[in-house]
Amino acid sequence: MPTETTALPSSVFFLMFVIFSGAAITATLALYARQAMLIGYIVLGIALGPWGLQLVTEQDAPRIKDIAHIGIVFLLFLLGLNLKPESLLKTLGKTTFVTIASSLIFGLIGATVSFAFGYDTKESIVIGVSMIFSSTILGLKLLPTTVLHHKRTGGIIISILLFQDLIAILMLLILKGLNQGGGFPLMDIALSMLSLPLLGAFAWAFGRYVLLNMIMQFSKIQEYIFLTAIGWCLGMAELAEHFKLSHEIGAFLAGIVLATSPIALFIAESLKPLRDFFLVMFFFSLGAGLNLKVLPDVMIPAIILAALMLVIKAPTFSFLFRQSGEENKHTLEMGWRLGQISEFSLLIAVLAQDMKVISPNASYLIQVATLMTFMFSSYFIVMNYPSPIAVSDKLRRD
Repeated sequence: MPTETTALPSSVFFLMFVIFSGAAITATLALYARQAMLIGYIVLGIALGPWGLQLVTEQDAPRIKDIAHIGIVFLLFLLGLNLKPESLLKTLGKTTFVTIASSLIFGLIGATVSFAFGYDTKESIVIGVSMIFSSTILGLKLLPTTVLHHKRTGGIIISILLFQDLIAILMLLILKGLNQGGGFPLMDIALSMLSLPLLGAFAWAFGRYVLLNMIMQFSKIQEYIFLTAIGWCLGMAELAEHFKLSHEIGAFLAGIVLATSPIALFIAESLKPLRDFFLVMFFFSLGAGLNLKVLPDVMIPAIILAALMLVIKAPTFSFLFRQSGEENKHTLEMGWRLGQISEFSLLIAVLAQDMKVISPNASYLIQVATLMTFMFSSYFIVMNYPSPIAVSDKLRRD
């Protein structure tokens, strides 16, 4: 547990040593124990973080999280690279019902449980909203590449995650409006929704008439393609953030623009190691940011919330998929792949606490419940369904 004396931030080299040397050890132990490596990264963060052995201090944890966020941006960029725009629009139209219906169900359950444990109305609403999202990182990282990019199940999962991301952005805008005393920020929401097609139009025009010409002119220089792709991804991510959207949406649009070009496959393969580098840091930061001191106060409601989400989400998604006309064959698997709480829920929890919309206890309730579902869901998927990091040779796919 951290002492009263504030520890100085560690050097970047030391942090990299702690994270990746430790991750190599915990990944080895996880594989020997036939567990998901992601769980090892989270446990490592808890063990070495400010509430464990303190090799990573309270000043270090936010720095690591900020850097690790780049991994999520690259994840969405690579997703866009392998998704044709026409396929995305077709699938989004068919999953609107599933996303809205499931959001209402999970939000109501989360708010009801929170209210029953004594949280006030505003806190219960925020907690309930935090329950509706599924993890983009787990949903995409644990899908085999062939399923993600070439099969209908992958397209459905992607479209639901993107729809949920838009809902999360709306929630973040509302929180900012409440914090500034402006009530419901209808104008900000309207501007954000208007800026999305405008940003998409800009990305398409710039990509087609400028970016692709630049890339094809120097296509024999691999380093140039690699650097240009990273610059395009991060540039669009930052532009989207400027227009009150999110880094993730900007990166996804950047990838979509290049999806039809012959160079898309090379860029995707080149950036995968970079994506995984930052995602290891992301999962480590989740564990390092967990305040163990407040666990006794939130453990019981967190266990109940996490258990309900894990038990209810998969069959609910499966039922809604069938109602929307999907075949029964893969609906339960899709439900399990969407059956956890999201990293967006962690962001909402921290932001709502910083803005004094909810109490620290309500924020930690969301965070602890989310981490519990991360750990169980990744374990269940890796042990039962095909994934790139499955411990069984029969289930390992990429």
